[in-house]
Amino acid sequence: MQKLIGANEEDDEEEIEMDVKEEDNENGQKHISAQMMLGADGVMPSTSHQFQIQQQLQEQVSTPGGGARRSRPLEEKERTKLRERHRRALTARILAGLRKHGNYNLRVRADINDVIAALAREAGWVVLPDGTTFPSRSQGSRPAGDSSAGLTSSSSEMLSQQAPPTSLQGVSSGYCALVEYNACHMKGVFMPTPAPYDLSSSGHSQSSGMVGNGGEQTESLPLIAGSMEVINDKQIIGLPPKLPERDFAGTPYVPVYVMLPLGVVNMKCELVDPDGLLKQLRVLKSINVDGVMIDCWWGIVEAHAPQEYNWNGYRKLFQMVHELKLKLQVVMSFHECGGNVGDDVCIPLPHWVAEIGRSNPDIFFTDREGRRNTECLSWGIDKERVLRGRTAVEVYFDFMRSFRVEFNEFFEDGIISMVEVGLGPCGELRYPSCPVKHGWRYPGIGEFQCYDQYMLKSLRKAAEMRGHSFWARGPDNAGSYSSHPHETGFFCDEGDYDGYYGRFFLNWYSQLLINHGDLVLSLAKLAFEGSCIAAKLPGIHWWYKTSSHAAELTAGFYNPCNRDGYIAIAAMLHKHGAALNFACAELQFLEQLEDLQEALANPQGLVWQAITRSWRM
Repeated sequence: MQKLIGANEEDDEEEIEMDVKEEDNENGQKHISAQMMLGADGVMPSTSHQFQIQQQLQEQVSTPGGGARRSRPLEEKERTKLRERHRRALTARILAGLRKHGNYNLRVRADINDVIAALAREAGWVVLPDGTTFPSRSQGSRPAGDSSAGLTSSSSEMLSQQAPPTSLQGVSSGYCALVEYNACHMKGVFMPTPAPYDLSSSGHSQSSGMVGNGGEQTESLPLIAGSMEVINDKQIIGLPPKLPERDFAGTPYVPVYVMLPLGVVNMKCELVDPDGLLKQLRVLKSINVDGVMIDCWWGIVEAHAPQEYNWNGYRKLFQMVHELKLKLQVVMSFHECGGNVGDDVCIPLPHWVAEIGRSNPDIFFTDREGRRNTECLSWGIDKERVLRGRTAVEVYFDFMRSFRVEFNEFFEDGIISMVEVGLGPCGELRYPSCPVKHGWRYPGIGEFQCYDQYMLKSLRKAAEMRGHSFWARGPDNAGSYSSHPHETGFFCDEGDYDGYYGRFFLNWYSQLLINHGDLVLSLAKLAFEGSCIAAKLPGIHWWYKTSSHAAELTAGFYNPCNRDGYIAIAAMLHKHGAALNFACAELQFLEQLEDLQEALANPQGLVWQAITRSWRM
């Protein structure tokens, strides 16, 4: 409990003593003030006489035996200490429960006020930093005196979601917050950078107009379409019925793309059913779909020999899409297809890669028992020349560069609107920690995938740099693929994951994931210069309501309840200007399903955490 509230008993005793002393001081000051107000005969004393009385009283207060201030009985002080200690114990238990089971973002030294504020936000109320509370659905309930207070954020506050009203109108004396915010329970929250249509006080410098040399405002330009009036020195801004989305050609329009079947191109790089595909594309065009999304498989294009690429089937497909005036989003798929949920075809890695793997199986991810996962290449060989003279990232770059040269006209004409870069299994930036073929079943926590010789070499180097060479090993108490967190010594509450070794290992493990994404995206940005690139993140939502977030840890996301694992990933994506495709958005409304409840899953909370990290960037 002391670990949760971040204070030991000595700190509590000192604070309790200070509280009691302050109360005594207040009582003494009141007693002195009462004596100073009246003279000996009950009338107001003169100035000189008042000064003499004040001097005498100060001497009495400073003298241990002075009678002007009565000492507080010892018994009452002890009772006050006991009440304070009892109150803090209750607060500590409440905080521990909320952190453990609810993922509330409560600061280390949080008090009962923070608890009440968090619960109020959970219930849909808006709580301002000064404690002002009002219903989030009724702006009329907000006190008039707080019209100039903006909605700010601290480390203990929840992020607020902008409500989508049909018509918004606000009154402001200084561009205060005009849009009401709804609370949303999530961990480690911040206020995002103001969007062009955000009129909150944090964006005052952007919306208040230009100021001349004389300090006078020369122009006032609202950043959204709408009317502005001035009534009683207050600016009335009428917002349009719909707020514009993130820059889609300056309109609130959201493009819609449809994913084509995985096996639309066969292993010979030929279209399986050109006529049937053309009919389907025409149907999509008739319902005003913007475009389609297609996987370009490494195992098909570079199947037989290094740097021998066959794009024939994809060229025919792209030409059909172009003739129908649709657009394309293309996925650079450097993983195998088959064996995962939704896979209805089998597309392995290139044959020449498989041949190398038979003589050097350490090019694949490996679990603690030595089982190899051939779904994608290990990140340990990103800089190792084991692929016939090339490193893994060089192989990826050559593939992407070949694609860019082959389909240059589609880039120039704007037909290819985005390229998603595969960064791991299923194209997602994660470790293959939950392979069904190795026995994983939902909601298992998965296993760490760091036992090939190249990753173990990196782990040994990191441990030696820390001065603890005996840390050059994976956890030996992390369970198996289908274990639950409480069944392991590493992931259980107050388990080894939060110890010195656990923090070292998890930091190294997650940093390899970020380094891999950083390296591949830097080359993708070079290959597709001037085009939009994207990366895909998985939604590991099971065991999200536990302290360790075990399933996320084995997948490479160092995101326990006391650390935010998505900020560094969002910063890496922002560095390369890459969009985020998040694979958990379709699950955010399924929290009531029984299997999600049993797995302590929280898809909606995970979605909010990942999305808001991207907003922050």
